[in-house]
Amino acid sequence: MEKLVEMLQEIKIPFAYDHFAEGESPKPPFICYLLPGSNNFAADGKVYFKVNEVHIELYTDFKALDLEKRVEDSFDSHDIFYNKSETWIESEKLYEVLYIFEMEGLNDG
Repeated sequence: MEKLVEMLQEIKIPFAYDHFAEGESPKPPFICYLLPGSNNFAADGKVYFKVNEVHIELYTDFKALDLEKRVEDSFDSHDIFYNKSETWIESEKLYEVLYIFEMEGLNDG
C-alpha cells in the first residue's frame, strides 16, 4: 500500500480512499482511489501471489490534460500498465477520469 500512496503523493493533489468525509471534500481537482477486487494467483489450493485491482478516479471541473499527464507520468515512472476511461458526471458537474491497473501485494502487512 505504501507504493500506491507514494505514487498518489507525487501527483500533488488531495486524495482519499474511496471518498472524502462529508463536508471535507476539497475543490477539484482531487483523487479517490479504491481496491475493488483481486486477481490472485493460486498454487496448491492457496493464494500464492496476491494481485489487487486498483481504481484511481481523477475528478476535475474541466478537461485537464496537463493533470492527466502528471498522473500518467507518475504511473509510467513506477512501471504501471493502466487502462483509462472518462465520463462527465452531470449531477456533480465534474469530469471523472478512471485509471484501472493491478498491483501486487497491497494487502500484505
